[in-house]
Amino acid sequence: MTVATLGPAGTFSHELAAALFGDDVELLPTIRAIIERVAGGSATGLVPIENSEAGGVGETLQGLMEFNVSITGEAYMPIRHHLAAREEPSRLGVIYAHPQTHEQCSVLLDSLGVEVVHTSSNAASAVAMQKDEHAGAVVSEMAAHIYALPIALRDLQNSSTNTTRFVEISSAPRGNAGSTKCSLLVDPQTDRVGLLADLLGVFARRRVNLTRIESRPSRRGMGRYIFFIDIEVSEGWREAKEELKQMTTVRELGCYARMEVPGL
Repeated sequence: MTVATLGPAGTFSHELAAALFGDDVELLPTIRAIIERVAGGSATGLVPIENSEAGGVGETLQGLMEFNVSITGEAYMPIRHHLAAREEPSRLGVIYAHPQTHEQCSVLLDSLGVEVVHTSSNAASAVAMQKDEHAGAVVSEMAAHIYALPIALRDLQNSSTNTTRFVEISSAPRGNAGSTKCSLLVDPQTDRVGLLADLLGVFARRRVNLTRIESRPSRRGMGRYIFFIDIEVSEGWREAKEELKQMTTVRELGCYARMEVPGL
């Protein structure tokens, strides 16, 4: 089945999808478009969900809240950002960068004193730069090669261990066999003293490790949140999940394993 991921050509999503799935990759303009396509059952998808420097990817998290899709795999990709420019970086009129890329490269970009204009992807930054000889763009090695852009500065990222976690999504769950992690969407639909402690206590009592917890606005008013929780598949995890369901609204986003990426 076709794998939908974020385009245009040269995004990190494109690079990873090609490494994992070969040529059967469809490039779409937004993460929301990818998730909508997957929900329709005509493709699987590959989307970024969190970065070690910038945190959760809001568009992906919102899409998982809105659409009936399942996480069926995960992959980790080391991220290296480069500044493409045709002149000295400090003399540029503008630098194009994706918002998450800007955050991951904030130390160097902010030191240049050049206006940063946000784009929908790193590849979109490369396309925008092509139209302005006095512009620069923060791009991947792949994007610089595809769009024939000269690299003025390498490795702009704040951290040498900068990594993005991607998830494979499908319209149907994978099943528990061979899974090492499960993701849950927890909607308390209320706010009270000790709520979060009670929710997390079902895992702590059984010594089930949580690898990630993140809150997102429920859009039902200030102070009302939905929680994304990733748990390790270990003894007691099923019992913890079932107890949590007795306490609050839980949607299972899927159980899955890590996918090995050739060459990374």
